[in-house]
Amino acid sequence: MDPTLNTLSATAAAAAMACGETTSSALLEACLERIETRDALVSAWVYVDAELALAKARAADDARAAGKPLGPLHGLPIAIKDIFDTGDMPTECGSALYRGRRPAEDAQAVSLLRRAGAIVIGKTVTAELALSAPGATANPLDLRRTPGGSSSGSAAAVADHMVPLAVGSQTGGSVIRPASYCGIVGFKPSFGAIPTGGMHLLAEPLDHAGLFARDVADIVLMAKAMMAAGLGARDAATANSPGRPRIGVLRAPVWREASDDARARFDVWADSLDMHDRVELGDVFNDAVACQRLILDANLAGNFGAVLESNPEALKAMTRERVVAGLAIGAKAVSRALSRVEEQRTRLGQVFEDYDALLTLAAPGEAPLGLSSTGDAVFSVIWTLMGVPAITLPMLVGEDGLPIGIQLIGARGEDAKLLAIAAQITERAWSS
Repeated sequence: MDPTLNTLSATAAAAAMACGETTSSALLEACLERIETRDALVSAWVYVDAELALAKARAADDARAAGKPLGPLHGLPIAIKDIFDTGDMPTECGSALYRGRRPAEDAQAVSLLRRAGAIVIGKTVTAELALSAPGATANPLDLRRTPGGSSSGSAAAVADHMVPLAVGSQTGGSVIRPASYCGIVGFKPSFGAIPTGGMHLLAEPLDHAGLFARDVADIVLMAKAMMAAGLGARDAATANSPGRPRIGVLRAPVWREASDDARARFDVWADSLDMHDRVELGDVFNDAVACQRLILDANLAGNFGAVLESNPEALKAMTRERVVAGLAIGAKAVSRALSRVEEQRTRLGQVFEDYDALLTLAAPGEAPLGLSSTGDAVFSVIWTLMGVPAITLPMLVGEDGLPIGIQLIGARGEDAKLLAIAAQITERAWSS
């Protein structure tokens, strides 16, 4: 068994298995060995079923030998954030409320992955209820620092080469921020593009499933298997489209929240791509972060207000505070926020008439020291609120030598175009 197999990208591993250079069993063994070696330090996993995963891998190898591969993810190991139901594993959502819970069937997203041939190794750590109270996971690049959240375990497992692929979720910044902190690629598709049935819902108007990998090609591989309508009818044409994309550089409305170091490095990098077209969203976005927070907290109150009253100790203090805040929000305030969101979406649609994508930071800077917080999601919450696709790419290195992601944002429903532009940027694949 080659212990370096776990460092392969999903695309490279799939190609190696297809041509007989390796097997799913060998790949699984390498990943499990990495987990055994490293997870006592990183704490990315809450549940691993090595025996089941190896049995699935052997079955995948037998199917390939018989000329019956299951799909594009055939034999590839994957991690699942512990808010997605799995019929053969616990799903506890990082919460005492769900301790010992064993769902009867898979979430829709998990079913799609299995149908495409992926092998679920286990469940990864989430912040409590996929909100803010962190789990035990440390950043594999610097164990003193947060990996981000709430999809902390999924991001850390991919970054530490425990698996090539993982699934997470984003209600505020829970895919984009961890990917930035851990130096990997994180993709949040358009709202509803990946079905959320069987996924723990924190705030239904905001909840997205999301994807983690170490390169864009792997994200595309997963997205094609998981997105309910695929990547769209224009997928192939968009992906092969030549020429320079129209990208607007966005230094608003939360630019001041970034560190001086992150802003300076972003500016140098953006200038190196000769992107001087600065985009202004306008005053309508000045309260977008506040709107997202209000809508999220109001939904928290609806979902967990009764728990707060009947069993408050079942929730961590950080979660209780958010539920209490939500209970103070009236229906009129929610209605005003939703109306404002429609104005913001209209304005954003106008912006995308002139641009194929917007470019900004994925996080305020490098991963902060300490594990008591998952960091600040301010660079992600607006795009979650808008329901548009976003992807973070590990293009910058901060003053402490840790990654800072850049974030590309696309128009709603234009996921294929956004992924194609992300691939172009990582390869600088356009003529000047």
